[in-house]
Amino acid sequence: MPDFPGAVGLSALRAYPWPTADDEHGGSPHMHLTCTEGYVVTAGRGRLQTLNTEGPRTHILEPGDVVWFTPGTIHRAVNDEDLRVTVVMQNSGLPEAGDAVLTFPAGHLTPDAYPRAVSLLDDTGRPSPERARARRDLAVAGFTELVHQWESGNTRALHDFYRDAARLVAPRLGEWTEVVRQGPLAAAQRTLAQIDALRAGEIDHLFDAESARIARPAEETLGMCGHLRAYDPIRRAGRSGE
Repeated sequence: MPDFPGAVGLSALRAYPWPTADDEHGGSPHMHLTCTEGYVVTAGRGRLQTLNTEGPRTHILEPGDVVWFTPGTIHRAVNDEDLRVTVVMQNSGLPEAGDAVLTFPAGHLTPDAYPRAVSLLDDTGRPSPERARARRDLAVAGFTELVHQWESGNTRALHDFYRDAARLVAPRLGEWTEVVRQGPLAAAQRTLAQIDALRAGEIDHLFDAESARIARPAEETLGMCGHLRAYDPIRRAGRSGE
């Protein structure tokens, strides 16, 4: 199977309908440290709440809208009416390798506390909606406090969250490097090689042309923002992956 274009990740998201303490509904606020993420809204209505060094913002989400946000942008999907989104993620494999950090209160952003707070596993060792909802609520509490601190003039709180998130992911940076080398970097290098071949009048790579299809994934999992169906060309091609 050929690689998915640009070595990006692709998922179908059905935002959580569960209510939150601030009278909203939706997913867990979180941030990516190395990946730009895009939403293509396919159905329903909602909002994307963000926080970065530009301050808090709200983006309206309606069918046909496209929004994207770069590393360091804390984002929260708010579900106003059956919000459904196709998620396009840079650097496929990195979010699954821990690139995303939820906005838990500071006491939960340590190497010992964070794995317990972020886990979806219940007492039986199985992923549970109750655990997904509990970690979502904890992330909303932390996000609400970060926004409050920013609006009160304390921009240091966001800096501290960035610092804590970077410390959490530090042990995985070697793994991330290999994901990028084998995915996005390899894809770009192949394209450059093809350009060089065309410049030399060579067209051999065109005779290796392929097409591929991935059916809608049957399995729906519990994600940070909602129920996910992840399109995974790496696993379906029989290669190593998360």
